[in-house]
Amino acid sequence: MARPISDEELQLRKRARRRLIGAVVLVTAVVVALPMVLDSEPKPVSQDINIRIPSPDSGTFTSKVVPVTPAPESKPAPKPPASAPAAKPEATRATKETAKQAEEAQAAKAAAETQAPREAGKKAGESAGQFVVQVIALADAQKAQQMQQRISAAGIKSYTEVVKTKKGDVTRVRAGPFATREAAEEARAQLKTIELDGKVIPK
Repeated sequence: MARPISDEELQLRKRARRRLIGAVVLVTAVVVALPMVLDSEPKPVSQDINIRIPSPDSGTFTSKVVPVTPAPESKPAPKPPASAPAAKPEATRATKETAKQAEEAQAAKAAAETQAPREAGKKAGESAGQFVVQVIALADAQKAQQMQQRISAAGIKSYTEVVKTKKGDVTRVRAGPFATREAAEEARAQLKTIELDGKVIPK
């Protein structure tokens, strides 16, 4: 007599059956789909290259190289007729040398004209042999006199000079005169020792 099947065993059998059916369906899908996937890959295209090598006894070889035809040589253009005879080289050289000498003479003359005033002024100051140190210029003659006495007290010869200007008389206080510029520069250095300064100029 058959043993009755409980609900738990029935459920286990149903689950086993479902698993079996799922496994069968999965295997079937793999078996069907795998060849399709493999066949979908593109096959390499092979191209046969037909190479023909003629045999030595097939006949004479015909070259397909087309020789290049050389271009016709261009003829030189005819020279225009000379309108006038060419100048001789000696005459051209002489003309250039003359023009060069004239330019050099003109440049030397211009340089001499520029240098002449400078040399004249310089020689005039040197021939006079007199240079002074311009210390200060004051509108107050009394203060200018006091400044001159201060310079003289330092052992430096000095003098005052009145100059008329638009604003009135101005008294210049100067040290000197000196025979050379070097002597004037030495006097200027002495002025600095008493807290004064000036500018060396020709008298």
